[in-house]
Amino acid sequence: MVYLTEKQHLIVSDAVAKAEATTSGEIVTVLAARSDGYTDVALWWAVGASFTAMSLFAMAPEPLLALLDSLAGGWSSEWTQGLVLTVLLAIGLVTFLAVLALQLWQALKFKLVPGPVAADRVRDAAIRHFKVGAERRTHGRTGILLYLSMREHRAEIVADEPIAEMVHAEIWGEAMADMLAEVSRGRIAEGLAAGVRDVGKVLAENFPRADDDENELPDRLIEL
Repeated sequence: MVYLTEKQHLIVSDAVAKAEATTSGEIVTVLAARSDGYTDVALWWAVGASFTAMSLFAMAPEPLLALLDSLAGGWSSEWTQGLVLTVLLAIGLVTFLAVLALQLWQALKFKLVPGPVAADRVRDAAIRHFKVGAERRTHGRTGILLYLSMREHRAEIVADEPIAEMVHAEIWGEAMADMLAEVSRGRIAEGLAAGVRDVGKVLAENFPRADDDENELPDRLIEL
């Protein structure tokens, strides 16, 4: 899914270029539709629902068996252990497939992802993209990544080791807050640009631009 137009991409790339004009730091921006497919989470929900349904039937099988008898014409059946077990397994299978099918609705699927799991996946994705696109790719190892994941409504800032050693992670809080404040209003490009400006100010204080500094990483926004 494409979130931004070419004009909106320019808003972000222009902000990166202006921020890097005052620092030796190199800012990379990534906009992701989502950070993970969460297939494992969907499966765990389906498995959990399946076992719950089977457990409820095992504790009180009579109501459902009576219903099945009534659907069969009202004649009472002799429910052998094998037949009861078949019904139990059928309940588990139907529940499992039903819960998986419900999670094909992406809005529901992402609502069911626990917050800590989403936070970890977004962080892991940001680190992966940082390692590929920014880590140790500059002369002074001054790369920093702003990562925004739309489905999870989360953002991350990942910095090269020299920056991380000098700038405490809490310092990036203002950049995160300014970015997400705009994004929450639907102003994605403006949010990323605000985050870039805040990051640029911090970098300019700690890693001022040298006379021979070169632009080592592209200023463009990477949209995944």
